[in-house]
Amino acid sequence: MGLFTRRRRPATDTDGLGGHVVALRMADGDAAPAGAAVVIFNAAAYARRGAAGRIAVGEGETVFCFHPGPYSSDLTPFAAAPELGLRLRFLIDAADPRVTQQRFDLFLFSEAGPRLTVADFSAAIEAALQAELGQGSLDLPPCTSVEEWHAFRAGLNQLLYTRFGVTVDDCVPVDLGERVDFAQLLAARAVAVARPAPVMAAASAAPPPAPAARDAQPAVRAADARSLRRLFLELPALTSGLRLLVLPAGQPLFQLHQKLLQRLGLIALSASTMPSLEWSAPNQPSPLSQQERRAAGSALAVKSLDEAWGLLARLQLAVPLQLAELFDEADRIVSNLDDQLQRRRLADASLPMVDDDKPDDDKTVASTERKEPT
Repeated sequence: MGLFTRRRRPATDTDGLGGHVVALRMADGDAAPAGAAVVIFNAAAYARRGAAGRIAVGEGETVFCFHPGPYSSDLTPFAAAPELGLRLRFLIDAADPRVTQQRFDLFLFSEAGPRLTVADFSAAIEAALQAELGQGSLDLPPCTSVEEWHAFRAGLNQLLYTRFGVTVDDCVPVDLGERVDFAQLLAARAVAVARPAPVMAAASAAPPPAPAARDAQPAVRAADARSLRRLFLELPALTSGLRLLVLPAGQPLFQLHQKLLQRLGLIALSASTMPSLEWSAPNQPSPLSQQERRAAGSALAVKSLDEAWGLLARLQLAVPLQLAELFDEADRIVSNLDDQLQRRRLADASLPMVDDDKPDDDKTVASTERKEPT
């Protein structure tokens, strides 16, 4: 009888939840501890939240369990000055009844793996902060005044709420010099620069054998699949957030807003109908070099997606005088996003790209002379 006994899978370890672990993927029969929240995603990626207790996973469902925190982490706002940090205390935001998809839930399903640790989450927050500071979207000058600090805090709070669905409880400057040796970091960077890169060494040597190319293909496909997954899941949510903006009355601004939403809708459609990476045409496999080029296009599109989330946070705090400049920035981001997805769609780099945003009236069509039959 022991041969027919179903062996039970070990229960998911939830001891670190709320400590060094933010969220875990749960299986059928696992128990969510008290104080934690449960997020259940169906096959269509729609989420609903549940309470702690025994978890029953339905067909096609994915279940996460997370603890709202609070959590604490030290961030480096400027990569060139790793000794200067910010000590951040944040917690997962409560469910907003006004929206159907909570932002943190979307982050879990779109970007997090089976286990989201505080270190991984802090790294994502730090990358978003450094990107906004590097582009000048947030300002944290030296010898910051009280007014400048309040402006920075307001922008940081909105960025993290819009991008990750977290609420900042406290944020203070901190000296990380005791833990970070800048001289040692510079020495390590110098060694890395002096050391020849593997790609350059491979270029000067003989071509790699076929098995090495086959081994590289799964990594390229996996990176491309992650990028397209994010675009497929997050572009509708981003468009919805832009649609809910409260803008001042005016026909020119209304037209800019509607054109932006229309372009994002077409881009979301393009991302959801992207052709396979492995094939250039029916019965024509795509070589590895073409796959890498196309996967690079999807990776760049994800960077533009992150820029768009940051722009949405700024638009939510903007005053009327800032809207013209921000919509101009939106036009740049959306144009880059459209171009990068077209590069991902293009199977052969030698073929010209089609400008889908160009009106049909502007496209020249060669006219042929009509000939009557004799």
